[in-house]
This record gives sequence, C-alpha cells and structure tokens, in this order.
Amino acid sequence: MRFLLRLASLVALAAAVIAGTIDSIQSVAASAVVMTPISDAWQDVSPATLTSLQSALSYYVHPRFYAFIFQWLMLQPAFAVFLVIALLLWMVGYKKPQISGRFIA
Repeated sequence: MRFLLRLASLVALAAAVIAGTIDSIQSVAASAVVMTPISDAWQDVSPATLTSLQSALSYYVHPRFYAFIFQWLMLQPAFAVFLVIALLLWMVGYKKPQISGRFIA
C-alpha cells in the first residue's frame, strides 16, 4: 500500500511540475504572472469528469461545504493543489527508518 501511495505522490508531483511549467511559459509570453486555476486546467483535460464531480458533490455533500470548500479549492493554482496532494500522499506513504541497527558498531 505504501508503494501505491508513493507512486500516486510521484504522479501528483509530476502533474505539479507540468502545471508549473505551463504557467511559467504563459507568464513569460504574457509578461505578467499567470497562474491557472485547477478548475480551468481540469476543464481543459476532462470536462465530463469535472461536471460529474460537481453534480455528485452538490447532491451528496452539504451545500455550504460545497459552496465554500469546493469552490475555494477550484480557484487555487493547479500547481499548488498538486503539490499539496503530492505532499499529503508522500506523508501517508512514508516509511520511518528503523531505530535498531542505526547505532550498531
């Protein structure tokens, strides 16, 4: 299970790097800071899954939670969201080194 979590963390980190690279290219081209929101990036990649997720969340989750948290999350930069997801997945899948054997001579 840890392997799958670390693999998903790697995929999220790769997505964050790709999103950051695209934002930096657009920023250089526009001569201004451009940060693509996660909703726009998701809309470009797969609009059907975005609408299905929005409809499922609005139906199954309390409307205040949907309006506050989900809408706030969809306005955040894509690279930042993927970086946070990668960090959380890595932290869950992290294996602590064993203490015994570390100080053996």
